[in-house]
Parts: sequence; structure tokens; C-alpha cells
Amino acid sequence: MYAIVEINGQQFKAEAGKKLFVHHIQNTEAGATVEFEKVLLVDKDGNVTVGLPTVEGAKVVCEVVSPLVKGDKVLVFHKKRRKGYRKLNGHRQQFTELTIKEVVA
Repeated sequence: MYAIVEINGQQFKAEAGKKLFVHHIQNTEAGATVEFEKVLLVDKDGNVTVGLPTVEGAKVVCEVVSPLVKGDKVLVFHKKRRKGYRKLNGHRQQFTELTIKEVVA
């Protein structure tokens, strides 16, 4: 059984026991339980239920493993040829690591 759930504007496939890295969720602590109720699709043993826009009564229960994880560094480089203009900027996105406990449908 799996579900497609929307978390912070992004869609994820949620199955029990899997780990997710989602955009940083404010005011959470390690070990806290978080529920997401924007479930867009549920597949229960081949029986697919698609929400309009969400599935009624469905939710995904997650546990916060680590509230703040930094992602890989992304380098942004700008250059204008023959002008002597170069600019290098780095960015590391902040994520929250979740473990999915169960999918309720």
C-alpha cells in the first residue's frame, strides 16, 4: 500500500518504513510525530483511489528522524566573456528527514 502525498508544495510517494527528505519543516524536534492529510492518491492492493483534489479520511503518519539536514552544495557560476566578470555563489538546501510510520486510508 502506498500513497501520493503533498508536503510543503511537493509530491512524494509514501510507503510504510521508507525515508523521505522534505523541505525544512519549522518547529519540529527529533522523535516528533507529524501527520499529513493532503493525500492525492491511495493504492491499496491494486485498488487505486484518486482524490478530488484529496482523498477523504486518508493521512500519512511520519516520525521526524532529523529536523535539519543540509543537502549537497550547488554552485552557481556567472561569467561574461571578455569583460572580466565572474561570480561564484554556493547554496546548500535545508531538509527534514522523515520516516513513514503508516499510511491510513
